[in-house]
Amino acid sequence: MDGSGLNKLNKAKEMDKIAFGDDKKKSIDFNNLEVAFRGKSTQELEQSRWLLRVLGKNWLVNLGATFTPFLLRLNFQWVENLILKTIFKQFVGGTNLLNSQATIEKLHSQNCFTVLDYGAEAKTTEKEYNTTTMEFTRAIEFGSTHEAVSIITVKISAIARFELLEKIQSDKKLSQEENLEKQNIVKRLQSICQKAEEKNIGVFFDAEESWIQKAIDEMVLEMMAVYNKKSCIVYNTYQLYRNDKLEQLKSDFETAKSKGYILGAKLVRGAYLEKEAKYAKEKDLPSVINPTKKATDHEFDAAVQFCLDNYEHIAICCGTHNLKSTQLMAEKIAELKIDKNHPHLLFCQLYGMGDYLSFNLSHNGYKVAKYLPYGTVKEVIPYLIRRARENTSIQGEVGREIQLVSTELKRRKSK
Repeated sequence: MDGSGLNKLNKAKEMDKIAFGDDKKKSIDFNNLEVAFRGKSTQELEQSRWLLRVLGKNWLVNLGATFTPFLLRLNFQWVENLILKTIFKQFVGGTNLLNSQATIEKLHSQNCFTVLDYGAEAKTTEKEYNTTTMEFTRAIEFGSTHEAVSIITVKISAIARFELLEKIQSDKKLSQEENLEKQNIVKRLQSICQKAEEKNIGVFFDAEESWIQKAIDEMVLEMMAVYNKKSCIVYNTYQLYRNDKLEQLKSDFETAKSKGYILGAKLVRGAYLEKEAKYAKEKDLPSVINPTKKATDHEFDAAVQFCLDNYEHIAICCGTHNLKSTQLMAEKIAELKIDKNHPHLLFCQLYGMGDYLSFNLSHNGYKVAKYLPYGTVKEVIPYLIRRARENTSIQGEVGREIQLVSTELKRRKSK
């Protein structure tokens, strides 16, 4: 290697020290980019870096988010083809379960499990809700025949009318028809959870907007009380950017203990921050959001520690791309001398992001999964738009991703 190449490599190593720190005592070397990216070709890494740079441009993301759904409704094939070759390829496993199989197997070859996420959102009719419920049960059946699939994820607003969830949360009296609707929601949840229990597949119920979340929480906890007696099948999601969720986690744990079931807790920072802020302002309501990111980080890490301190009665999924929180959980597991493969422990990152976390965790024997959406372009476009917008709002994490990919590309070129 010439002097120029050595200088570049040394500079890349210094950048890594800034990103990760140079503490030799860390239980995992997240600096191992060869492990992190061994599943991707050089061309794939170059494409990922290009796309992440594009997603860092606010104006371009906003333009795409505005016009893409409209263009898809007009059935412009070139738009769908462009999406399939770019953002879909980065963040989605396939258009259906069958053609997601290659991605699932590739992840499993790196000791990484899959959380199947059928990308259905914004459904509005009972027929659509029933069809979506059937797809969730198909995902459970599919997962039960694949060692790599341990969990599916369900968005309740994909099987229930959003406005009805709002009304349930507001404690307004429901009409006879609305009561029947509510009963149908419960039946759908039961059919999903029963199938999951039968096939020993977990179910993550996603968190949603605060003005329907309480209604969702109550339904999910009811499912836990039935299906989490022997093992953890049902998980609720706690968005820790909310200022009330750490206390709710602790309260839910006490309820679970008193009723004799395992609490399933998927911990995330959250996905609706801008929407929540806008809603509170428009409705002149107190914000449910923590005042600072530092406060959210503190709440998240406190939730991780609380769950691990009670790991025999709480099944935790640490759903984050945050390096410090990931290190915290890994080190706490080591400190408490818990078996890394304990069924109540799971790390999770999104497919297309956080590979340096996921694959270094799996390489070191921790149980880790990728959150893998699947569905047609039209079905997953709301998810992809949200993913693009989230990436513009977490520039530090995206910047780190770009830096890491660049460092790995330099390493490969220097060989």
